[in-house]
Amino acid sequence: MSDQSTPTPTPTAASGGSHAHASAGSQLRRGRIGIAGIVFFVVASAAPLIGMTGAVPVAMVLGNGAAVPGAYLAVGLTLLLFTVGYAAMSRTMTNTGAFFAYVGKGLGVNAGVASAFAAVVAYVTIQLAIYGFFGAVMGGTMASIGLDLPWYVWSFIGWALVTGLSLLSVDVGAKLLGVLLTLEVLVLLVVGIASLASGGPEGSDFAASFSPVAVFAGGFAGTAGIALAFAFASFIGFEATAIYGEESTDPKRTVPVATYVAIAVISILFAVVSFGMVTGMGAGGVIDEVLERSDGLATPEGVLFSLAEQYVGGWLIAPMAVLVLTSLFAGLLAFQNAASRYFFALGRGGVLPKRLAATNAQGAPVGGVIVTSALAALVMVIFAIAQLDPVGNLFFWMSSVTVIAIVTVEILVSIAVIRHFASRGEGGVWQTKIAPALSAVLLALGLYLLMSRFNLLAGTAPADVDPSLPESAWALNGLGWFLVLLPFIALAVGFIVSAVRPKNEQLVKDFAS
Repeated sequence: MSDQSTPTPTPTAASGGSHAHASAGSQLRRGRIGIAGIVFFVVASAAPLIGMTGAVPVAMVLGNGAAVPGAYLAVGLTLLLFTVGYAAMSRTMTNTGAFFAYVGKGLGVNAGVASAFAAVVAYVTIQLAIYGFFGAVMGGTMASIGLDLPWYVWSFIGWALVTGLSLLSVDVGAKLLGVLLTLEVLVLLVVGIASLASGGPEGSDFAASFSPVAVFAGGFAGTAGIALAFAFASFIGFEATAIYGEESTDPKRTVPVATYVAIAVISILFAVVSFGMVTGMGAGGVIDEVLERSDGLATPEGVLFSLAEQYVGGWLIAPMAVLVLTSLFAGLLAFQNAASRYFFALGRGGVLPKRLAATNAQGAPVGGVIVTSALAALVMVIFAIAQLDPVGNLFFWMSSVTVIAIVTVEILVSIAVIRHFASRGEGGVWQTKIAPALSAVLLALGLYLLMSRFNLLAGTAPADVDPSLPESAWALNGLGWFLVLLPFIALAVGFIVSAVRPKNEQLVKDFAS
């Protein structure tokens, strides 16, 4: 697992040391996905159309208005810094556990397993969030044509399709995501460029959107911090490039290149399209325009849709509505693949039951797929029985947990990169020390912004709190505190499980420094 540059499977502890068995039942299929396929999975995870219709309008109103494009660019640059060390580590090892393996290699097995538990929380919760959004959007769309069914019916239809596709080989999912994502990005670019080309009511004001003075106006404790928090939340999933390393054509090259490409694509796409939105509405009055076009943020998707109708034409509205649904479905499929491969890695490493390391004839991690789908089904049933809202509760609660979990693990990866290369006396100073250290500091700042604004992201502030007051930032009800601490609870549980369980020989061999 630590070095798989050849296509021949090696025995693992999960296979009981049998080469034949490892080839047939506990190895992912190699050479099935290239750079483009991995980038499709990762950019699909970011669900750019959903971000533009949901997160960007809210970030503009609650955050720093016209400077939101610069906030997305700033976060993208931070994650590019992270990628420098991440890519350096990916060239030394290939493992479908990704963060799990990297943290374990640099900080020891127990820390690696702890990070894996937090990463599982991240991927399971973001998939649950998207199931809620998918069910709500699909329900509203179908109700408009006379087929009115509860949100969870549509969510479970999506669940069945996602589970079925995940049991096929990963390249099948990549091909489907490639088609959907190409259309999605094309539509976003058409609307963004058309809005920019029009000049809008005030013309393009680059300084208002990208100058440091504008981007950081209001400070980290104020509007700038809110915009940056929403921007961090929009990059969920980029780290999944390493998850597909074992199934890629040339992991030592594919993973680093795919990571850089994915971050660049997401950063540029969000920055350019959101800048087009600002231009189309006018930088000076962008907040008022957003509120008017979204009915006071009750329908944030109305901002992008109205801009599309205004600057491109009404003919684009129907395709965009369909692509919102396919964007959600693409995200479901991408995170299903990510979560199932983490369960696979934990099963193969002996941390979880070995049956999770099973793969089917197509090379898909069938054990991980089944567990991921079972968890999603269980939580959706609970939310349906409790009659909780699929967006206001399931989507916002779960997605807010996800981004805290992911940023926490990214900080651990940055620290692990520094320690790993320092202990071996290898690597350049920039790749293995300076860039990871800077990314750890900036990510820690991002984590603070996310946690201190959790009540805005998840909607879990006590009813009597005035959100306009600075001291209200950390105000959370009991559920809010549980959700914000859940990733750290997972870290602690993972560390304890690893510490008390007998060490799997393969796990120690592959992940210990």
